[in-house]
Amino acid sequence: MYVRELSVTDFRSWAQADLTFSPGVSVLVGANGQGKTNLVEAVGYLATLGSHRVSSDAPLVRRGAAAAQVRATVVNDGRELTVQVEIQPGKANRARVNRSPVTRARDILGIVRTVVFAPEDLALVRGDPGERRGFLDELLVARAPRWAGVRADYEKVLRQRSALLKTARHARGDTSTLEVWDAHLARAGAALTAGRIQLAAALAPHVTAAYAAVAPESVPVGARYRSKVAAVDELAGTADGQDDVTGGAAHAELAAAVEVALLEEIGRRRDQEIERGVCLVGPHRDELDLSLGEGPAKGFASHGESWALALALRLGGFELLREEGSEPILVLDDVFAELDARRRDALARTAARAEQVLVTAAVDDDVPSVLNGTRYVIEAGTVRDGVAS
Repeated sequence: MYVRELSVTDFRSWAQADLTFSPGVSVLVGANGQGKTNLVEAVGYLATLGSHRVSSDAPLVRRGAAAAQVRATVVNDGRELTVQVEIQPGKANRARVNRSPVTRARDILGIVRTVVFAPEDLALVRGDPGERRGFLDELLVARAPRWAGVRADYEKVLRQRSALLKTARHARGDTSTLEVWDAHLARAGAALTAGRIQLAAALAPHVTAAYAAVAPESVPVGARYRSKVAAVDELAGTADGQDDVTGGAAHAELAAAVEVALLEEIGRRRDQEIERGVCLVGPHRDELDLSLGEGPAKGFASHGESWALALALRLGGFELLREEGSEPILVLDDVFAELDARRRDALARTAARAEQVLVTAAVDDDVPSVLNGTRYVIEAGTVRDGVAS
């Protein structure tokens, strides 16, 4: 897969920008603040309908504009599609495929697939569990777009049940409505949890291998899905990595077992939930447990080890998608300056095998020579492209 053309209007700092890419390596070079990251961020937005830099859409719209537009023409196995999103903060985004509107913006997911490695990824190791849950969910959607709906269904149920819990103490003991939402939460939560468990089991060996490649002097690392519900955690611990990305029989069997466990735990913790007014059971409280040797990575990994592990998570996801026949676009956003020579070389070797790599850097010298390709100079709101290196 590769992006052949990219166009942005009123996106971040750009009133308008139009770029033409080819397969292979494209390097966007420019001083900080010139807008190079904004351009690769636009490609990533088409893949996930989110930014790797901010949690909301409002900062993506250029100051003074009502909306932003991102459009790209993507080539995948010889098939060419043009996808466009209009970003409207406070409103539902609108999307088109080959100029035809789609019902929901998320219907475009899967047309563009990316794996983005950026300085913000240090939070995958040092940040709170929500960072790692988000990483898993993003990778689920990259594998099969249907997971966006699974995640949206769970978040909707979670919001509704959380609102009911806040008022349950005033319901004079009548919890019949809450019980209905217990079942909804368990069912939707089980579907998402089963997908994450299977994904984590399939991803783990790729993460371990990637870390060994970028940090061969370090102790081994591991990745495992961890649930706060003991029975679910046991299921996660026995997952064998033979997952069903499409949500077929293997997923259904695991989800059924998880649903039973979640319902039982909800029953046990009902009084606590009502007292505190929050949902204490469900995949929103789970974790991707990262280990370094015999102990946890968080809080014990050095700065260099944390960078290597964050890189291994992204490279592991990249290799998993490639293994499954879904070649993603690899985006390396201003990361080479953060890495030592060994990690630079390991990342560059993996990147060189991708069908398309989009790299941003402040100066040419930050980019390893193995990633020679086409340079795009970003300066003063302009793009000078087509400079071969």
